[in-house]
Amino acid sequence: MKIKGGGKIPNYLQIRDDDYTLIAYFRADRLKQGLTKYKIIKYLEPIEKCIDNMNFGEMKYLDN
Repeated sequence: MKIKGGGKIPNYLQIRDDDYTLIAYFRADRLKQGLTKYKIIKYLEPIEKCIDNMNFGEMKYLDN
């Protein structure tokens, strides 16, 4: 899910599993750093492709 920031607050991304449990939450402009922190860097490419076309508040399902 892509979360829109406001003013000085940046945009964020939420990564959730099939049960909607929060796996990762990090700034959208620091994608590689966020994925590395949560040890899910192997999903960098599909997430990069996905977030550019996402609307804020929209959820996308990625096959793993």
